[in-house]
Amino acid sequence: MNQEKIEKLGKIINNDYSNIAGIIVQKNGIRLYENYFNGYLPDNAVHVFSVTKSVFSTLIGIAIDKGYIKNIDQKVLDFFPAYTVKASEKTIQGVTIKNLLTMTAPYKYKTEPYEKFFTSKNPIQDALDLLGGDGTIGEFNYSAIGGTHILSGILARATNQPVLDFAAKNLFSPLEINVTRNVVLRNKEEHITVMNDKNTNGWVVDPQGINTSSWGLFLVPGDMIKLGQLYLDGGMWNGEQIVSAEWITESTNEYSRCVQWGNLAYGYLWWLIDGDSYAALGDGGNVIYVNIRKKIVISIASLFVPNAKDRIELIKKYIEPVFMN
Repeated sequence: MNQEKIEKLGKIINNDYSNIAGIIVQKNGIRLYENYFNGYLPDNAVHVFSVTKSVFSTLIGIAIDKGYIKNIDQKVLDFFPAYTVKASEKTIQGVTIKNLLTMTAPYKYKTEPYEKFFTSKNPIQDALDLLGGDGTIGEFNYSAIGGTHILSGILARATNQPVLDFAAKNLFSPLEINVTRNVVLRNKEEHITVMNDKNTNGWVVDPQGINTSSWGLFLVPGDMIKLGQLYLDGGMWNGEQIVSAEWITESTNEYSRCVQWGNLAYGYLWWLIDGDSYAALGDGGNVIYVNIRKKIVISIASLFVPNAKDRIELIKKYIEPVFMN
């Protein structure tokens, strides 16, 4: 391996991607590169923002594998029998789990009301209230916070257990991922404080104690690389099938496309980069990247900054060429 190229990569990261906390590169399951920045160490977790969505996709797959959920074509309202729907609201009745996974559910807003969800006493209830409307089921409509969180309610109800307990038993513990506690955010100040606090770890819960499925998970780069390797290896980990290979294949196929953000294809809460690679992407530049053909997995943990520089460009232009040979 060319040490000069690795040193150049470190300089590029420091100069142009200065909010990165840690990077790990694996090829064929072998760790080729691991480096940390901004005072972070291997055991300092980072809030990975929407990377949480892709992790939650894995949990939905496991729940289906184990029979807690029949299939992704189940109607969302099947899991909320007490929810009252107005007779005139027909659209919401047709929304399925698949629509939530593929960002093809319609909502009663043009711009997602972030503040409403962050201050809500019951964000799942509020998300259901905003689901449906005059939009068309099947069209890409990205839900950054609220709509995706309905999946947490579905998982908790389907399994009859806390989301973190289900995740710990079926995903985190087998992979030796250390997410063991709930993070409670009581106000805006606490929310801001923990986002870049290297001593925070765990998973955010909403006021009902339900772990958030669209954001709120804290991981170290070593955790992220394990999740990517799990997908590259078809759901196998140390000889155990953690999630079915069928789910991984399904969840990384294209079902919708985000025209406004680079015309990127979308699977089940995974972004499809090209024919060879897909990624979990989170604000600030958090990434779990999997390249099937090259057998490469890359994790990038980043501190939040608005409009972070494109990490896929960093991976394709600078990281992959260093470790291809």
